[in-house]
Amino acid sequence: MLHHHERVDGSGYPNGLKGSEISLEGSIIAVSEVVAAMSFYRPYREKYGTEYALSEIITNCGSLYRTEVAEACSNVFSKGFAFDGDSSRV
Repeated sequence: MLHHHERVDGSGYPNGLKGSEISLEGSIIAVSEVVAAMSFYRPYREKYGTEYALSEIITNCGSLYRTEVAEACSNVFSKGFAFDGDSSRV
């Protein structure tokens, strides 16, 4: 499945799918990958942290990320979920 690189507004790849053309599973993986990638250090940049990552998905829900998926992810973190060893939890 390649839907996890697609974006609600059609700006993703590889097929430029929009809205409901993107599978729910792809939408969930897309949001998860964004939050995980932004929350942790990468060799080419410092970590942004979980709070920043959650702000990104909420700010762009409806345009880049499926609204219900972004809100569900944010809700999970607000109820206490945290990545192991993540001190930047909301």
